[in-house]
Amino acid sequence: MSDTGHDRPADPQPPTEPPTADGPPTARPSRGTGFGTAWLAAAVVIGLLLGYAAGLLTPGLFTPGEDSPEAGFARDMSTHHAQAVELSMIALERSGNPAVRTLASDIALTQQGQIGVMQTWLREWSLQPTGTEPRMAWMQTSGEWAIVDGLMPGMATDAERAELREASGVDVDRLYLSLMLTHHLGGIHMADGVLELSDDENVHWLAESMVSGQQKEIELIRTLQSQVGG
Repeated sequence: MSDTGHDRPADPQPPTEPPTADGPPTARPSRGTGFGTAWLAAAVVIGLLLGYAAGLLTPGLFTPGEDSPEAGFARDMSTHHAQAVELSMIALERSGNPAVRTLASDIALTQQGQIGVMQTWLREWSLQPTGTEPRMAWMQTSGEWAIVDGLMPGMATDAERAELREASGVDVDRLYLSLMLTHHLGGIHMADGVLELSDDENVHWLAESMVSGQQKEIELIRTLQSQVGG
């Protein structure tokens, strides 16, 4: 009779470590994976919860307040932009120069869009469109001195706006370009001011866009002035 023990497969043996200089190979204990997987899953969940909490809490911690540079800038620059839109709409209506009309259209569309962005900020910050602080007070030592006859830097007077409405022919182009050049220089001054005072990424992005865009428009304005004799 044959020995059936030879027909039975051998019991599996634990893996062995490679032989070492000190002796024969030794059995390597098996590793359980349950603990490591559970720990990783817990870490992922904790990370997600912390990230979610940060997304909810961080904006509230850094929301600009009533007297902040961000709020002052959004309010004052909205008013400043509104006059640029007004002047540009007058030029668009009264100018016969295609290049001036194109510039006026670009300025009106761009600055009206930026007004919308700044007013959205104020709503998100739970602030009113207007505040109790004087114009330009948010710029601290370099702000209020820039107010001339109640107007922020570069803004046209009532008499200048009336003159533009009554102008005709090339006088429209000359007056509009002159007013807008001064207006842009004042706007850049205000945007530079908030860049120095604010750490808000969105405010920085918009202010930098204003500076870059208006600097390019100033170059175009000067080119057009040389053409119309302004």
